[in-house]
Amino acid sequence: MTYDTFVMVDWSGGNDRGPAPTKDAVWACVAGQNPIYFRNRQLVEDWLIDLFTTELAAKRSVFAGFDFPFGYPAGFAKSVTGSADPFALWTWFANHITDTPKTNNRFDIAGDLNALSDGIGPFWANGLSRDIPNLPRKGRDRSSSPFPERRQVEASAKGSFTCWQMAGAGAVGSQVMMGLPVLHRLRAKFANDLRVWPFEDTSAAITIAEIWPTQFAGPAPDGMIKDAHQVQATAAYLASLPPTDFANLMNVDAPEEGWIFGVPQSKPPALRNDCFAMPQGAYWTPVAEALAHLQENLSPVTGQKEIKITRAAGRILAADVTAKRDHPPTPNSAVDGYAFAGPVDQGVHAVPLVDGRAAAGAPYAAPVPNGHAIRILTGAAMPRGTDTVVLQEDVTVDGTKILFHGPLKSGANARKAGEDMTTGQVILTSRRTLTAADLGTMAAAGIGHVTVRRKLRVGVLSTGDELAQAGHTARIDQIYDANRPMLCAVARQWGHKVIDLGCGPDNRDRLRAILTDAAKKCDVILTSGGASAGDEDHMSALLQDTGSLALWRVAMKPGRPLALGVWDGVPVFGLPGNPVAAMVCALVFAHPALSVLAGGDWSDPIGYPMPAAFSKTKKAGRREYMRARIEDGQVVAFGSEGSGRVSGLSWAGGLVELGDDAQSINHGDLVRYIPYESFGL
Repeated sequence: MTYDTFVMVDWSGGNDRGPAPTKDAVWACVAGQNPIYFRNRQLVEDWLIDLFTTELAAKRSVFAGFDFPFGYPAGFAKSVTGSADPFALWTWFANHITDTPKTNNRFDIAGDLNALSDGIGPFWANGLSRDIPNLPRKGRDRSSSPFPERRQVEASAKGSFTCWQMAGAGAVGSQVMMGLPVLHRLRAKFANDLRVWPFEDTSAAITIAEIWPTQFAGPAPDGMIKDAHQVQATAAYLASLPPTDFANLMNVDAPEEGWIFGVPQSKPPALRNDCFAMPQGAYWTPVAEALAHLQENLSPVTGQKEIKITRAAGRILAADVTAKRDHPPTPNSAVDGYAFAGPVDQGVHAVPLVDGRAAAGAPYAAPVPNGHAIRILTGAAMPRGTDTVVLQEDVTVDGTKILFHGPLKSGANARKAGEDMTTGQVILTSRRTLTAADLGTMAAAGIGHVTVRRKLRVGVLSTGDELAQAGHTARIDQIYDANRPMLCAVARQWGHKVIDLGCGPDNRDRLRAILTDAAKKCDVILTSGGASAGDEDHMSALLQDTGSLALWRVAMKPGRPLALGVWDGVPVFGLPGNPVAAMVCALVFAHPALSVLAGGDWSDPIGYPMPAAFSKTKKAGRREYMRARIEDGQVVAFGSEGSGRVSGLSWAGGLVELGDDAQSINHGDLVRYIPYESFGL
């Protein structure tokens, strides 16, 4: 769909602002025209009706943007209207909002809506002098809210405000309430010709969309009202977009919350329900085969967002980063010295000096005559007519000339423009976890913002009636839950966002409810316990019911049983209940798998051959991992291989990995030692 006319409207939730143009009022602009001030919403609604009628009569298509949210966070529409359809909420507001130039009931409506929920929330900020029941003046005074604080899109929109805030600088809550009834009436009046993006097909003559003007409009010129500048600049930008670029920005999925035009929307593909299924007959699965299966079948499940590079350390790149300009941007001196045109031959050279000098940030503007030199400091741009620098330590200054010994090659002690990075060059590739050094590289290349993956949300759940929580009294038949605090900490160290799902009982109905709720707020779930095939292995049974269960009997010690599956589209890693086995399986399998799900690279741990300070014989057919640490240049194994000895995890500095083949290890033999650091800890 291409458009002929582009319109931008900056809304206001307040009362009539008077005849003189002012900020925080309603402003509108048609691309190519001057911005128009409207003292109240009634006037701009009439203006829009006239504009749309005129453009339809002239057979011109219209794209009109409005700067307030077209929807609320997920769940709100259904709680108010009984339907998740955002237009049902538009209708509700149109039926309940009273709006005249001098007064409206938006704060009372916010209080009435709060009363529908238990506690006080989600709306806040009463902008009136009188108190309103159920509407607190401060956000911190809310006691509960069953809805997210922000919409999905607002996590990607820098500086956005929550639509629950009804008053205060930058607040949009009042604009939404006072804007949706107007949009409802426009949609009804032009029912055959108007569509709402992104909720509807936009093949009709008029499309209205939510737009945030600050995306497209810079600072206002001196003397111009910011709102007026923003509508004018945004309308002009929309009109300038090539049709293919415009279509790309329109191509988003439409959640009930709506979306902001121009904000990129990432759509990671969902994992297949059978992604963990092993080939038939693979019962005792070698570790290498299990890892290869995960690597082949997993893919990122996280979305994307743009952030400042100052906040990007530890985040995973979602797209390649290209240099915005050459580095260095111009030839410059690598040393303090004197610049001239090279080369020079062997022997003593006397070169006259020009008056002046070149310093970093203070270039010498004039060209340097041939056969002359100029004083130059490290980092200074090479003046025109120079390409070579002689070190000041190699120079004798004699009045108005310098003396030094040759030879000196052309370009000596000078850096070429772009010798480090060139404009458009890919300097960092996607899937990379950004380091502090990467931030310096990007800053040097002129990059202020970068697109990264959203943090992987990792839910951690322990299961079992035998578990008690640390710090509480445990019955004689109970053990303390060591897995959940351990796995939560591990996932945090890997850079993921951890959601503690608590401890679930050996009750399938309750576990089912926990998993269903977790799938709404997690990208992946790590469980421990119930991962085998016994009567009390409820996690395996629940995943079996979904048809996605892959019960892996991995040929390894410790940690043979792994129950993997997909619950409501979310991958589930069912780890063993034994803490040592749970930890080893998390390091070996979950670490690289979660890296891929988060949008990063598959991570193989780096091991080192080290002499053993122990002896051991093992049979063929399984891989073994021993808790170990380095002492005096040798690998010392923990005193017991029993997986019940949890303290060995703290004692160790890593794992010794013994391959699948039969081995007989004696003192001094080389073994593969993998430090915890290689597993991201």
